[in-house]
Amino acid sequence: MRKTTIEDWLTDLASELPAPGGGAAAGMSAATGAALVSMVCNLTVGKPKFAEHEEVMREALAEAERLRVEALGLAEDDAEAFSGVMAAYKLPKGTEEERAARTAAIQAGLAEAAAVPLAVAKVAAQVVRVSGRILDGSNPNVLSDVAVAASSAKSALESAALNVDINLASIKDAEVRERLASELNEALQAKVQAEAIMQAVAKRIRS
Repeated sequence: MRKTTIEDWLTDLASELPAPGGGAAAGMSAATGAALVSMVCNLTVGKPKFAEHEEVMREALAEAERLRVEALGLAEDDAEAFSGVMAAYKLPKGTEEERAARTAAIQAGLAEAAAVPLAVAKVAAQVVRVSGRILDGSNPNVLSDVAVAASSAKSALESAALNVDINLASIKDAEVRERLASELNEALQAKVQAEAIMQAVAKRIRS
């Protein structure tokens, strides 16, 4: 993914290939949101009129750059995790031992397939939070991009949650299900902040 063009990646996404899919798309949405935060920071730092926000912007820029790299990596990991589940389903099941091994492999694969979009959701929540930190001090010429960053991260969060949920439905270990669901619910709290950022920007643009 890091070396392919956007056009080629979208062609793969649109094809009959099982991966990349929705999970990878969620990761890309989170990376897009982080990149927009970086853009806003880059267009704000170093300008005298925004000097009082310089420290906040530089810290946000460093965090956004880290989150963008992490989100992109998770988009790649999602495709690999899904492929692992598919490989587990193809394992032989002719004997009792083979069936037991296959079931264990499927369950392990499902847990990993849920863990990756969960990580995407956590990254997306962090992108929302860093978007909120730059809202007040950003260059007003790119104020709308702060909202788009939050919107992209919110989309990533919601999309990642769906990919967690679909895997949780097939995980038999109740403890694993509850742990992953709890962590997901915590990340989903960032949706409220994302909506507030979008509304605040819209209000400032219209005033």
